[in-house]
Amino acid sequence: MMNKTKMSIFESAIKVFSINGYDGATMDDMAQEAGVAKGTLYYHFKSKEEIFRYIITEGMELIKEQLETAAEREKDSLSKLKAICKLQLNLVYEKKDFFKVVMSQLWGQEIRQLELRDIIQKYIFNLEKYIKEAIDDGLIKNGEPYFMAYTFFGALCSAAVYELINKDKNNIDDISESLMQNILHGIQA
Repeated sequence: MMNKTKMSIFESAIKVFSINGYDGATMDDMAQEAGVAKGTLYYHFKSKEEIFRYIITEGMELIKEQLETAAEREKDSLSKLKAICKLQLNLVYEKKDFFKVVMSQLWGQEIRQLELRDIIQKYIFNLEKYIKEAIDDGLIKNGEPYFMAYTFFGALCSAAVYELINKDKNNIDDISESLMQNILHGIQA
């Protein structure tokens, strides 16, 4: 669990990276936003790269924990996937800055970008286990669960982009339901 200072740095770094981009973000900006001395920031983190790695790792871990908690509340594997879908869309809305940072750094060959892709892949492995469970239960058709997990993740990302562009927050339940219908039944007439 993060202490108060690290939590403040975590939230401030996300905001600074979100506004200024990775290249434009500075340790000074992060310290100022967190309301801590620059020395305090350097006490916890050696560099901007280290802060970036920390916020991505911790942020994705927090999301994974929330998704697992939501899934555990559900009885069957299809309900688990629906709960994950709905929560993920809510999280994208509530944590826009975090997802903006993630999405902006997914491409490229810098070490931080490769590490981020590894973290996203672990997240997708987590989705895959829920898809395997639904296949095993006969609730979704048999297929390649790993690819299906990427498809599910991609659909969540595109629904999130839709929601961000259209600012459709009042309708998150409808968006979630519509997304699950498209995933489960496709778009074929």
